[in-house]
Amino acid sequence: MNKTTLLLATLSLALLSACGQKDTPAPAGAPAPVAAPAPAPAPAAPVVAENTVGKSVYGKVCAMCHAVGAAGAPKPGDKTDWAPRIAQGNDTLYKHALEGFTGAKGLMPARGANATLSDDEVKAAVDYMADQSR
Repeated sequence: MNKTTLLLATLSLALLSACGQKDTPAPAGAPAPVAAPAPAPAPAAPVVAENTVGKSVYGKVCAMCHAVGAAGAPKPGDKTDWAPRIAQGNDTLYKHALEGFTGAKGLMPARGANATLSDDEVKAAVDYMADQSR
């Protein structure tokens, strides 16, 4: 083997053996390596509080009609039936639930025919059903 080939083989071997090393100091005068920025942490999933009041009112009052679709009541989870109602906005949903409503598909008695329910309880039940149907 000639000297040039031997020198190239030795240099190649030295370079290849250094490839896997992580603590190799930079040669004098060389710019310091720039570390890649750490990836941004993934945003945390939003914490959604369970609507326990709405769920309770639904179970005690609203489910009598809404669970079976009596008098045209939209069933929670039926996105097709709820979509046009939800599109009207919460204020309209609340108004119909609080004051009652007679429409083409049926009727909604004021406060679900339970006059003892507060406005907040009725609204919580509406929110509960609408959230199941989005």
